[in-house]
Amino acid sequence: MDLSTTYLGLNLRSPLIVGSASPLTENVDNIKRLEEAGASGIVLHSFFEEQLRVEQLELHHHLTYGTESFPEALTYFPEPKIFHVGAEEYLNHIRQAKEQVEIPIIASLNGVSTGGWLEYAKRIEEAGADALELNVYYLPNDFEMSGAQVEQNYVEILRIIKSEISIPVAMKLSPYFSNMANMAKQLADAGADGLVLFNRFYQPDIDLEHLEVIPNVLLSTPQAMRLPMHWIGMLYGRINVDFAAVSGIHSALDVIKMLMVGAKATMLVSVLLRHGIHEITKIELSLKHWLEEHEYESVKQLQGSMSQINCPDPTAFERVQYMKALQSYEPIRKRFKNTILKQ
Repeated sequence: MDLSTTYLGLNLRSPLIVGSASPLTENVDNIKRLEEAGASGIVLHSFFEEQLRVEQLELHHHLTYGTESFPEALTYFPEPKIFHVGAEEYLNHIRQAKEQVEIPIIASLNGVSTGGWLEYAKRIEEAGADALELNVYYLPNDFEMSGAQVEQNYVEILRIIKSEISIPVAMKLSPYFSNMANMAKQLADAGADGLVLFNRFYQPDIDLEHLEVIPNVLLSTPQAMRLPMHWIGMLYGRINVDFAAVSGIHSALDVIKMLMVGAKATMLVSVLLRHGIHEITKIELSLKHWLEEHEYESVKQLQGSMSQINCPDPTAFERVQYMKALQSYEPIRKRFKNTILKQ
């Protein structure tokens, strides 16, 4: 059974990649275990734009420390530490991972502007990363900024990075664009090698006891896969990029569905955090079993077979299907009543 696929020009033994949201990739020993369990590639945890800013501020702090003459000088107060890995540590992590595993290592940058990203992207390439994922985690709240300006920010970040490095670049996107199809096309035209659909924004919660706004990370559920499945199916074959599916992929059946709509790779995160690294092995075995049972010889036979461009009923991805779904729905009480009448 041939499970091999390609993503961003990289040869993968299977479509099972460990995604960047996972803290499992922060440790090289874990990366080795992930490879042994069957992971075909690793997207490292993200390095944040803010980390570059913090390090630049720290350098300035040490160069000017104590220069104020009054005892209440602000530089005497320690700055809070929220990042546990610095720029050099991240680069060393890439080098160590490349030395100890055979599978592709994809670095991840998370931010909202070009800033120091450009130089750091070059250093990531020099450190040996096989590809780079740009995670533009951006929730615009400027009343004067138009949707077109927001989109242009994404395109400019990609274009500048692509002009300076030679390794493949994927954009990890949220679904929150006024026209997702147009946004995807703009990024493809600007040189994106791949699109990762979709990023999940983590909304904060409120601690009612302490009256504080607190972070609230919720692992995905299988229902979350419907949105990326819908859009990959809509876009496949219409723009020249590789698609990777992320969010809500918890089983071999989820992987198969994503491949059928056109994904080249599927990224596992929440399922591994819930059940452990060896869940990859179980998913791979189940994937092989399904393919054999349904007489497929490779995963490549699946890819794109149920996308809109190849689907026997292309309207299944459009508004008509939405109307059919509403018309066919029956409340539980009505269904129960109908069942009794039939009996």
